[in-house]
Amino acid sequence: MANVKILEQKQAVIDEITEKVKDSATVVFFEYRGLTVGEMTELRRNLRETGSDVKVYKNTLAKRALDSLNYDMQGELNGPKAMAYGKDAISPIKTLAKFAKEHEALEIKVGIVDGEFADTAMLNKLALVPSRDELLTMFAAGMLEHVKNVAIALDLHAKNLEEQN
Repeated sequence: MANVKILEQKQAVIDEITEKVKDSATVVFFEYRGLTVGEMTELRRNLRETGSDVKVYKNTLAKRALDSLNYDMQGELNGPKAMAYGKDAISPIKTLAKFAKEHEALEIKVGIVDGEFADTAMLNKLALVPSRDELLTMFAAGMLEHVKNVAIALDLHAKNLEEQN
């Protein structure tokens, strides 16, 4: 029979995972086997810059936490996996995808995006979506074009009125 203290510690970890999944817009599970300590430190730093984080949990505890939230990932959590999570839906995915291009040892597996299961193909598609700041910049540039056209039209109209007077 397992020690009560050990069971309490395991339950605390399960509760921690459950809270992180509930509080995050995105959770991505990835294989990190083959990354050096320095590379993992670099990945953590990159994720923290985007308001995200990474943590390694035992698969059995992660499975229990995900089961309690009605996410069935029994076949997905085999072998060593790390969990990246963040409040922004796209930032952790983009950061991991960029890092995976530079470090072949990192392999994105599955995730949960806005409460929905996302496979590798979906995560790769989401990695191509521009970030919120990039989208806002594109929107502002589009709006400036219209403002510029209105300003030109008003200037031409003002010059036309001056010529008539």
